Amino acid sequence: MALSRNEIKEKLADIMKMVMRDRLPDLSALREDSHLVNDLGLNSVGVLYIVIAIEEFFGIEFENVGFGDFATIGDVVDYIEQKQQE
Repeated sequence: MALSRNEIKEKLADIMKMVMRDRLPDLSALREDSHLVNDLGLNSVGVLYIVIAIEEFFGIEFENVGFGDFATIGDVVDYIEQKQQE
């Protein structure tokens, strides 16, 4: 069963809390237009860890995508929604 957009965002916040620990920004105001690098301070290594956690939790694979393909939380949510429907 596919998760709702809001459920996906909540799980992403949980994943980010787990991965980022000490460098965690305030995720209480996590919005779909929150920028992964500028607002959340993610670097390529942080994104890699988050991608791995997303793949494991949601049972999806990031195929043919790169670091620059996801600028915002909304971009990630869109991709997860798309993969859930496949």
